[in-house]
Amino acid sequence: MAKIDAAGTYIMGDRPVRRMGYGAMQLAGPGVFGPPRDRAEAIAVLREAVESGVNHIDTSDFYGPHVTNEIIREALHPYTQDLVIVTKVSAKRDDKGNWLPAMSPSELRAAVEDNLRNLGLEQLEVVNLRSMHSVHGPAEGPLEEQVNALAEMQREGLIRHIGLSNVTRKQVDDARQIVPIVCVQNAFNLAHREDEALVHFLADEGIPYVPFFPLGGFSPLQSTILSEVAEHAGATPMQVALAWLLRRSPNIMLIPGTSSRGHLRENLEAAEIHLSEGAMAKLELLEQKGVGH
Repeated sequence: MAKIDAAGTYIMGDRPVRRMGYGAMQLAGPGVFGPPRDRAEAIAVLREAVESGVNHIDTSDFYGPHVTNEIIREALHPYTQDLVIVTKVSAKRDDKGNWLPAMSPSELRAAVEDNLRNLGLEQLEVVNLRSMHSVHGPAEGPLEEQVNALAEMQREGLIRHIGLSNVTRKQVDDARQIVPIVCVQNAFNLAHREDEALVHFLADEGIPYVPFFPLGGFSPLQSTILSEVAEHAGATPMQVALAWLLRRSPNIMLIPGTSSRGHLRENLEAAEIHLSEGAMAKLELLEQKGVGH
């Protein structure tokens, strides 16, 4: 069974969390909507992840909706003391699976209550506020009302810590004027590094950065170069992309998702991959070789 100790840990809030985590989004059905194709396998994936040393699971009650949290509860409840379950709020799904904003204080409270109920928890360790000013990437817009709503629930004891997702540097700065922010979850990978400055700012502040879509938006040329590096390293392209992120900055914490145990093991093995200086040099070129860069 793959172990992940080589990736080390980083502090999230006040908890040491292993840098290689698990994202539960793919446990739901196609399009992150409805039940999984194989519920038994979904449960097995979660249990093997935790047995392999994962103690950071990323989820949301709008995955499914409700599906992933219900599976997490069935697979892992009662939870081990070191397990950090991070959820997110501010979106909802319609009956066709479309993603809709749900950012009013009342909607945020309902979402927190749904997460608590479906996960079987009395308090959520970390709740990420996902900005819905744009669904395709960070966009400027006020979040103070939403952050204040979560801060109120934190004072009530429903939430321990607050994070942000899909946000700009200004939104991070504004939120930190209201409440401590313990993590930021944005899109970042080999090909798309627009958040480079934010990653390093957060590292200086001791705040984890959690990238999603670690292998998204590659051009054919980039994919070819990545595949060549992976072949030379004796790894898969996905493993190399994950290994690059782990090396990029010590505050980067990963949440690759999968619905199969075989793929889970491949992801966890990425923590053991050593990328040579030559491999890193080739990978550094990928952003420049991308379309539009």
